[in-house]
Amino acid sequence: MKTIGFPISHKENENRRALLPEHIINIEHPENLWFETGYGKILQIEDDEFVKCGAHVCSREEALTKDIICDPKVGDAEYLEQMNEGQTIFGWVHATQNYDITEKIVQHGLSAYAWESMYEKGRHIFWRNNELAGEAAVLHAYQCWGEMPYRTKVAVIGRGNTAGGAIKILHMLGASVRQYSRSTEELFKEELPMFDVVVNCVLWDVKRKDHIITKEDLKHMKKGALIIDVSCDKNGAIETSVPTTIESPTYKVEGIMHYVVDHTPSLYYKTFSYENSQLLYRYINQLINETCGSTLQNALIIENGNIVDNDINVFQGREK
Repeated sequence: MKTIGFPISHKENENRRALLPEHIINIEHPENLWFETGYGKILQIEDDEFVKCGAHVCSREEALTKDIICDPKVGDAEYLEQMNEGQTIFGWVHATQNYDITEKIVQHGLSAYAWESMYEKGRHIFWRNNELAGEAAVLHAYQCWGEMPYRTKVAVIGRGNTAGGAIKILHMLGASVRQYSRSTEELFKEELPMFDVVVNCVLWDVKRKDHIITKEDLKHMKKGALIIDVSCDKNGAIETSVPTTIESPTYKVEGIMHYVVDHTPSLYYKTFSYENSQLLYRYINQLINETCGSTLQNALIIENGNIVDNDINVFQGREK
């Protein structure tokens, strides 16, 4: 059996938690779970509530020694370089788009199960988190912009769950919305000048060398318009996009405000933590018992420092 450590993320304003006491009761071997002291404090959950469920509360250093490290933003974690060969990470990794993260995992001989690669019956198991990313980004970005949605005409690029969440909030708050997909990019560029706000929800293909919105295109947008780039791919679909933080979420280029926060679901960390926990406990059971089903098997992107997801090789040009 494997042990699992749950450290507190040090990423700015990252308050999401992976597993809550009310779902630990479904874990067959809770004694194999080790939570950093204060893990549930942000959610008003005391350490002894984890202990009562049969889990352990320990120092951060001890949590990071366990066989598997579970952390929602594990790909951004500063402790990756401190981990040892044979350990495993379990969370949002985003190694495919990030060469530096892949290098750290490979060089230290780690294994990685990526939440972004976990699917059941063709649907991403974290589809609700994706929706929440769109919802949270719209609400926060408009607040930063100082405008209410019902006064605006909005273009949403994308057809997935993130776009669905953004559109739901925009419709609820009275915005006029027009949706585009990859197949209508040319039409979107033609109609770009009519919009007050553009919301990008397209997961960018890093093999593409062009952009949906270039820096030159900004000159043709409405004065003082807003771009909400929920996808947060640096210089991706939006050429001028550079990921920002919750503390400093916006910047301007050519007078156009850009909002490019890369972890918007953390704004609603209580909602995420509950929904995340009720999904994850079954996979945590599998990891502890070393009985991984197809969902986890297909989410194993790097094994003991060896890349097993060929998309990483293709995107990062690692083919030999």
